[in-house]
Amino acid sequence: MTGRPAAPDEGPELPEFPFPGSSHRGPAPLFARLRAERPVVRVAWRGGGHAWLVTRHEDVIRVLDDPRFSRAASYAPEAPRFEGLFQAPPGMIISLDPPDHTRLRALAEQAFSPERVEGMRPRVREVAGRLLDELEKSGPGPADLVAGFAAPLAMTVICELLGVPEADRDRFHAWVRQFADVSAPPEQAAEGGEKLGAYIAGLVAAKQAEPADDVLSALIGARLGTGTDVDEGPGAGRGPDAGTGTGTGTGTGADADADSDAQDGSPGARAGGGDRLGFDELVGLGFTLLGAGFDSSAGQIGNFAATLLARHRDVWRRLGEHPEEIPVAVEELLRTVNLNGNDTSGLPRIATEDVAVGGVVIPAGEAVFLAFPSANRDAAVFPDPDRADFGRADNPHLAFGHGIHRCLGAPLARLELTVALEELTRRFPGARLAVPEHELIWRAGDVNHNLLALPVELPRSTA
Repeated sequence: MTGRPAAPDEGPELPEFPFPGSSHRGPAPLFARLRAERPVVRVAWRGGGHAWLVTRHEDVIRVLDDPRFSRAASYAPEAPRFEGLFQAPPGMIISLDPPDHTRLRALAEQAFSPERVEGMRPRVREVAGRLLDELEKSGPGPADLVAGFAAPLAMTVICELLGVPEADRDRFHAWVRQFADVSAPPEQAAEGGEKLGAYIAGLVAAKQAEPADDVLSALIGARLGTGTDVDEGPGAGRGPDAGTGTGTGTGTGADADADSDAQDGSPGARAGGGDRLGFDELVGLGFTLLGAGFDSSAGQIGNFAATLLARHRDVWRRLGEHPEEIPVAVEELLRTVNLNGNDTSGLPRIATEDVAVGGVVIPAGEAVFLAFPSANRDAAVFPDPDRADFGRADNPHLAFGHGIHRCLGAPLARLELTVALEELTRRFPGARLAVPEHELIWRAGDVNHNLLALPVELPRSTA
């Protein structure tokens, strides 16, 4: 335990968690009071059980930097379980602690070099332009920016990243949607996960036999000692590994028969643990990239467009005229637009010993959730935190998290979001919502705040 003064959490009874009132516009209103009065608080989980909720920026950083809060321990038989919460399977990169995480991260980062990500910019712009051409030609009436732009852009990028053939992408998309629906019966989500797992396993086997110019093939070829070493000490970057971390990690559905000793189909080769990624690890990383690379990116492209068109049309027009300002605007949108459906990362950590945080003691064995959207509204870090300041230069938001689980795909997500806004605002400065903001329909049951549709009028002029 630290020497910091600590006390039990005391205060009036709170609503069950997740709290009501969360939306893309921000976390539930109750978080503002908690940050001020009870920044680390024990809450009752809807459906049973209790967990600790960390709401301030400083305290969230402290937990992420403290190895006594374990992701791997959340898979122990005695660990708390929470109804309606998606928990990535054990063995996934977002489910590990050092040293297992250190090895997997070092290998995975080799496939996400800055040069590789930046090299994708022309292709992302090409796809965005083609999709907008098709929307413009679709005839009179509102265009749906979710179905016609955000979803196919994100799906194309992640499929090309993984090397998924174009003919398979529609069913791939359907399985992702089925798997991401946490309100559906568990067996339905499991079916979608099994289909995705079998498909990705077959894709890994195909890339092992015949590598191509894609990230999955680069992951297959990655070796320890040939890439940049990873600092897994306190403060080492930002973000939960590749966002939502969806996946099954089963590796079912295909054999690995490459002649390398790291992928020879033996139990050790399938599980990994050496200087190369094993078959099951490759399947797990494919799943992780899919969760962040499609669902999160598609959701935020739509959410950002809806936010600007509903409440900041002047900013939309200005960005079309000054595209050099878009990267800074993207950071402020990442801070203020809430993607997380339950106002946390959704990934529990377990205290492995009694630890004092924010003036209270979190006992060993109890679960902790980090409220990133609340931390992003902390007035101690962000002046006038509830106002979207699209020129905010100092913006240490936690949309991609912080620490050893920083988002592998953050540079690619930033690239996609930036290019999407560049193309939309340049081509359609006069765009406007076709319905009032309160009539927009959101996808029920998703892990994230995702629009079902975004009907938009797309005149080229600003009139």
